[in-house]
Amino acid sequence: MGWGSAGIKIFDPVATALIRADAPDRETILIGIISALQAEDWDTELDSLDRFLTDPPTVRAFAHHGITP
Repeated sequence: MGWGSAGIKIFDPVATALIRADAPDRETILIGIISALQAEDWDTELDSLDRFLTDPPTVRAFAHHGITP
């Protein structure tokens, strides 16, 4: 069984904060976060990706892991 709450409790709030802060390195940061969550069996990546489709760095971070819309 996967870890469905990772997006709502961890990824989404962090990604939102990075976007609001206009963090220039957010793609790199999110690549690391996605890697760590996947190592813990995160299985709702697409749900989080759908929430951030308008942010190219976030979309690229997911694509780095083969997760695309």
